[in-house]
Amino acid sequence: MVFSSVIFLFFFLPIVLLGYYLVRNITLKNILLLLASLLFYAWGEGILVLLVVVSAFINYTFGYLVATTKRKNLFITIGIILNLALLIYYKYFGFIIENLDHLKFIHLNKTSIALPIGISFFTFHGLSYLIDIYRGKSSYQKSFFNLLLYITFFPQLVAGPIVRYHDIANQLLGRESTMDKTIEGIRRFIIGLAKKALIANQIGALADQIFSTDYSLFGSSVAWLGIISYTLQIYYDFSGYSDMAIGLAKMFGFDFLENFNFPYISGSVREFWTRWHISLSNWFRDYLYIPLGGNRKGDFATYRNLLIVFFCTGLWHGASWNFIIWGFYHGFFMIIERLFLSKYLERHKILQHLYAVPVIIISWVFFRIEDFKQGLHYLFKMFKFFSSHTYKLHISSFMNPEYWIILGIAILLCIPWQRILIVKKPTYKVALEYTQVAFLLGIFLLSIMSVITDTYNPFIYFRF
Repeated sequence: MVFSSVIFLFFFLPIVLLGYYLVRNITLKNILLLLASLLFYAWGEGILVLLVVVSAFINYTFGYLVATTKRKNLFITIGIILNLALLIYYKYFGFIIENLDHLKFIHLNKTSIALPIGISFFTFHGLSYLIDIYRGKSSYQKSFFNLLLYITFFPQLVAGPIVRYHDIANQLLGRESTMDKTIEGIRRFIIGLAKKALIANQIGALADQIFSTDYSLFGSSVAWLGIISYTLQIYYDFSGYSDMAIGLAKMFGFDFLENFNFPYISGSVREFWTRWHISLSNWFRDYLYIPLGGNRKGDFATYRNLLIVFFCTGLWHGASWNFIIWGFYHGFFMIIERLFLSKYLERHKILQHLYAVPVIIISWVFFRIEDFKQGLHYLFKMFKFFSSHTYKLHISSFMNPEYWIILGIAILLCIPWQRILIVKKPTYKVALEYTQVAFLLGIFLLSIMSVITDTYNPFIYFRF
């Protein structure tokens, strides 16, 4: 079940919201949300919902042991190993066996293990819980059902954002559901739905069309159109999902931290990672980079730690070498910026975006194309600007007026215009509010029409 599906929008969500607002007691509200969350996951994953319950039970048990016994180092280690063991088995076991087979270390028949949706997310939620208890940032959760709700809460269960336990622990025990928060949640959800249905799906269809075409049939202009389309698709797809998740959480009284902050206006790769998938960046910073020593132990250790973090970041996204290459690519530019590039860019600010945006766009080639040789072929195609070869397909072969309009809107909305264009005169306040309501209603209706009529409705980050 996805947020932009008819079953979610017209059946699941209205029923859950109605039941939630009719119930007054916080314990009953939590039980209702827990049952709804388990149903939400089981709807698409069936029996694998038990895996999420097992993961929560492991963390509940070892969280208690870490908090109440003197052998906290032992139990935190075992708890982390068990969490990672589940993740490695379901997500990386086939990848490990395949690579060992290529190296001739062992020969085993390839086994197909179903990848549970969102396993990377709910595993990181469990690890956050254990580590926060170990560090004394949070008390252990006495109620197994409240912990299970934290891990399975349907707005963030299958594609994030990654909500650290200490950010939400108090909200599990008590929260305020106000009309203002509900209205803000609805507004945020509608914006996320529009990003997904009206922009990401449309541009995604264009990107898929180009990437599924024989690369020898088109030149560099089409190659750039394809990767720019994917660059916009993945942003509006994932940020749209995050907006919907944050909005849904607000409807139920929860406050999630932001996950995106206009990443494509970044002036460096370092800044990009403070704006893109912020919850993942913060997770790796707090639970891996800083424990490794961060930048406190000299330059060499800092560069080593950055490479480790970005290796893990790439691997977190998928059991494939293209994701590892993508991670190292970002780690490499982070190191280059620390070595000398940042100082140069600070003196020449006009070059910051001219440097950062192409570097980020190029990185998505390895994220989109899993086969390394095909990725290199596509990169070669992008930079083959001058060629005497006559190609069969050109930009006009893929673009129509509708695509041009959507592409233009998508690029413009990457810029935080609302921070630049501020209405300061209070006399316009009422008119502005009515305009916003009309705008939200309009894009909601258009989004619903798109959801009902379009068959193309993937969520890119579901596979992570």
